[in-house]
Amino acid sequence: MFTVLTRQPCEQAGLKVLSRTPAIIALVVLFLSIVVFMAITLIQTHQKEVLFPGPKYGIVLDAGSSRTTIYVYQWPAEKANNTGVVSQTFKCNVKGSGISNYAKNPQDAPKAFEDCMQKVKGHIPVHLHESTCVYLGATAGMRLLRLQNETAANEVLESIENYFESQPFDFRDAQIISGQEEGIYGWITANYLMGNFLEKSLWHMWVHPSGKETTGALDLGGASTQISFTAEEKVGLNTSDIMKVTLYGYEYTLYTHSFQCYGQNEAEKRFLATLVQDYTTETTFTNPCYPQNYTTTFTEAQVFGSLCTENLRPERYNPNNIITFEGTGDPSLCREKVAFLFNFSACRDHEACSFDGVYQPRVKGSFVAFAGFYYTANAFNLSGSFSLHTFNLSTWNFCSKNWNQLPLLLPRFDEQYARSYCFSAHYIYHLLLSGYKFTEESWPQIHFKKEVGNSSIAWSLGYMLSLTNQIPAESPLIRLPIEPSAFVGTLAFFAAVAMLCLTYLVYLCVLSRNQRRSQHALDNMVDSE
Repeated sequence: MFTVLTRQPCEQAGLKVLSRTPAIIALVVLFLSIVVFMAITLIQTHQKEVLFPGPKYGIVLDAGSSRTTIYVYQWPAEKANNTGVVSQTFKCNVKGSGISNYAKNPQDAPKAFEDCMQKVKGHIPVHLHESTCVYLGATAGMRLLRLQNETAANEVLESIENYFESQPFDFRDAQIISGQEEGIYGWITANYLMGNFLEKSLWHMWVHPSGKETTGALDLGGASTQISFTAEEKVGLNTSDIMKVTLYGYEYTLYTHSFQCYGQNEAEKRFLATLVQDYTTETTFTNPCYPQNYTTTFTEAQVFGSLCTENLRPERYNPNNIITFEGTGDPSLCREKVAFLFNFSACRDHEACSFDGVYQPRVKGSFVAFAGFYYTANAFNLSGSFSLHTFNLSTWNFCSKNWNQLPLLLPRFDEQYARSYCFSAHYIYHLLLSGYKFTEESWPQIHFKKEVGNSSIAWSLGYMLSLTNQIPAESPLIRLPIEPSAFVGTLAFFAAVAMLCLTYLVYLCVLSRNQRRSQHALDNMVDSE
């Protein structure tokens, strides 16, 4: 009996079809998994949205000798060359006098801030209050108080620090800045606002302007005055008035000097003191700088109580004594007497000298005169640049007026300022011409300005710019099309599917090869039989 082994073609074909179908499905799934894996990766990589951090805010309190002004500044969290592009968004003048006048009751110094601080809170988003830094910089008024009574000065600052601990902001510091710092920050502000550091390119990028010269800065406060301008490299670098300033990646050689007791208010006190210092029994004195028919009284403490006038006190000094001044409205005599406030002879004919023997390189280029310079010129309806002749003409015209005529001349009449404009004008004349050595030809290069755009020209903006160098720039935020966790999970899923399909295909390939070998052996066995 023979055993016959025969092939079954139909059955084998069916098995091949069944085995081929999973392989095709596995190949399709593997291909799709790879395509989806690559597509998701490319989309996640190239379709990301860069979200730059929102704006940052800073608050600076300019604590001057006569009043405090609060400024709110804003800048983008990403910075240009490590310096923020800062703009002023809000300004509030604190009611009352400067903080140096609270020496006897320091606990009351910050109470005047409350009204302005409530307004400040409304100009900064609530969620940014905690990250908004607050700085207070006190100027010449507090510098004088510290020299007179350091304990009182420290108590005033301590009272302010305690006040800000109850505020929602990040209070950093309350300090008395030096006159030199005040001059530098004023120079930075003026040049920043006038676009001498940065400008927008055609591609709306901030770039350094090519070929632009910086402008000098002239600041006239209540207790001090500052002059700052770029100096040539060859000037006497051994003097402390020459500084190196770096902003937006560029270095500037800067001359700056601050004259203590030469601010408007302190200079006028010294002027009044010279009018009465030789008196014995008189209590009424004429003042050629006050308008005709104007009379006012001061206590001796108001005139001689300052550190700037204590060396002019009369022998019979009594803080409570009353002194009366009667205005004569004599511009010629006023100009003559105001000149004695300066010591021009101390320079001994040295060209590189201003007054009181202070070194100063020759002024060059354009200047911006702000604060007291601007307000005095503005009282005469002058602003921007104008000739020295125009200034003198306006000064003589104003100083010759009767006191009753001034309310009609001034757009905003205030007795304290109105009576002093004539003195201030003559004082500015001597300070700029005989002091800083401007000439009739260079006078028109002085621009009397209050602000540029919506930003005030004040040292506080330069202070904020300097401080932003110390505030680290924040990295841009990247918003991805798929959340990172979902992205990783999706990639892992399709990678696993691809690996399973690939493993299954390898298994089928190995199985198919083994089947072929078995079939080949079987065929040889049949053929041999």
